[in-house]
Amino acid sequence: MKRRVAFTDRDEAGRALAVALRGLALQPPLVVLALPRGGVPVAAQVARAFDVPLELLLVRKIGAPWQRELAVAAVVDGTPPDLVVDDETLAASGTARAWIDSQYAVEVRELERRRSAYLRGRPAPELRGATVVVVDDGIATGTTMRAALVALRRRRPARLILAVPVAPAETLARLRCEVDDIVCPQTPAPFHAIGLHYADFHQLSDDEVLQILDAVNAPHEPPA
Repeated sequence: MKRRVAFTDRDEAGRALAVALRGLALQPPLVVLALPRGGVPVAAQVARAFDVPLELLLVRKIGAPWQRELAVAAVVDGTPPDLVVDDETLAASGTARAWIDSQYAVEVRELERRRSAYLRGRPAPELRGATVVVVDDGIATGTTMRAALVALRRRRPARLILAVPVAPAETLARLRCEVDDIVCPQTPAPFHAIGLHYADFHQLSDDEVLQILDAVNAPHEPPA
């Protein structure tokens, strides 16, 4: 049987998000933040639809020492970087706080590398008092996304919105208390891996991310 998918690719998913976001009457200043790499082409369509720059939200997960995919904390880019600890997962996994402290510097260095590679000296956007839309290509467990949202809330946006094309309903329910609004066109049940909901879900390279950023953020041509 042919597998049914929700979206042809991330571009189509981004256009669907942009349409859904129109119904929220977003007030300026508007900041669109993409989680690289997969969230970048999705967020690009949103940024284009609202004629705003495409910005990045850089996040690094700190996994448990015996299972690196199990996030016990995350470091979110900023000045200084924000460390968000998932106390429940930390306790349940038996991970020592000393492990998080040892990994913090490692992940901050990786954030600095990515900031240099992707942003190339561009200053971070001002989030205080702004309408902030956080975009990724999908969410599974939501642990890393929750950390990103907690860190963003500390920066006092006027309105914080999570926008993803596909996610399980139970994950969105857990994240709802961290944001003002959630936009998610597809909440399939049962939920499988994010990539199964796309026909094209190739892994983006750094070069692709840079090309998308350059294309969206290129200066507009003056009217003739």
